[in-house]
Amino acid sequence: MKRTVRTIIGITLALAVFFGALFALSKLLAPKYVETSVEGRLTSEYYDEQTPHDVLFLGDCEVFSNFSPVTLYQEYGITSCIRGSAQQLVWQSYYLLEDALKTETPKVVAYNVLALKYGEPQSEAYNRMTLDGMRWGKAKIGAIKASMTDGEDFLSYVFPLLRFHERWTELKAEDFRYWFRDAGPVSYKGYLMRTEVRPATETPIPKPLEDPHLPKTSMAWLEKLAALCEERGIALVLVKSPSIEPYWYAEWDETVRAFADAHGLRYENMIRNNAAGIDMQTDTCDMGQHLNVYGAEKLSRWFGKELQDAYDLRDHRGEAAFDADYGALLERYEAEKQEGN
Repeated sequence: MKRTVRTIIGITLALAVFFGALFALSKLLAPKYVETSVEGRLTSEYYDEQTPHDVLFLGDCEVFSNFSPVTLYQEYGITSCIRGSAQQLVWQSYYLLEDALKTETPKVVAYNVLALKYGEPQSEAYNRMTLDGMRWGKAKIGAIKASMTDGEDFLSYVFPLLRFHERWTELKAEDFRYWFRDAGPVSYKGYLMRTEVRPATETPIPKPLEDPHLPKTSMAWLEKLAALCEERGIALVLVKSPSIEPYWYAEWDETVRAFADAHGLRYENMIRNNAAGIDMQTDTCDMGQHLNVYGAEKLSRWFGKELQDAYDLRDHRGEAAFDADYGALLERYEAEKQEGN
C-alpha cells in the first residue's frame, strides 16, 4: 500500500515538473511584442480593464489606430474600449465579442467592415497576434478552429512551445526581461497612439476587382455577429474608417449598405461622409492608411456625438470610478502625445 502511494506521488511530481517546465519554456519562447509588433499585446490588455464600457469597437487596425476612447470620455463621458487587432478577421471579431459578453454587455458595438474582404484564414502570424492573448474558454477555442491556416495545429495554441521551439536562436533580452513579467500597457483602452505626421502624397489607383462580391463566408459571419448583438439587446453599428489604402470599393460599400438596410442597422462610411473633417495631409501617420492621434481625436469627437445622439448614451463624467480610471489614463496619454511633438 505504501509503495503504491509513493508511486502515485512520484508520478504526480514528475508530471508537475514536466508540465511546469513546458509552461516555463513556452513563456520564454513565445513572442513578447515589446520592441516590435506591439499590437500583438492588444488582445490581452482588455482583461486589465477596471470599468465597464457602453461602447465596444471591433475590427482591425482601422479601429485601434483611428478611434480614441480617451477623447470619447473627455468630450461626452462615453465609456468605451477597442477590441482590435492586426488583420482581425470577422469570425475573430465575433468570438472576441462573445468572450467580452461573459463579463459585460455594452449598449453599442461598432464593427469596422474592411476585413469582410477576407473569406478565408490569412496568416498564422496575425492569428497569433489576435488569439494568443485571449483567455481560454469556448470563445477562444472557436476562434482558433475558425482561424487556423493550412499546416497549423490546434495543440500549438495550447502549448506554444510546439510552435516556437525554434526561436532559441532569436531570443533577445526582452524575452528574458518579460519572461514572467508584464511589459506594461501599450494602449489606451485598445487605442494605439501614433503621433507622426506623414501626409498622403498621392491617391492610389485601385486594381479592378475580379469578383465584385464580398465573400459569402465573411458575410455569413457578419450575419452571426448581427444576430449575437440582437440577442443581447446591443445596437450594432457598421463603420468604414477613413483611409486611402487599402482601397474600399464601391461594390463592397453597396453590399454592406444593403446588409445594413436589410437588418435595420446603422452604417457609417467615413470615407464618403467626411463630416469629421479628416485631412490626409495632417491627420495620418503613414500616408493615408491610418490616422495619427490628431486625426483619431477629430474622428472620435464627431463619432461620439453621433453615438450620443442616436443611442442616448449616458455621460459618466462625475462618477468617481470612471473619473479615476480615465483620469489615470489621461495623464499617460497626454505625456505620450507631448513626447511625440
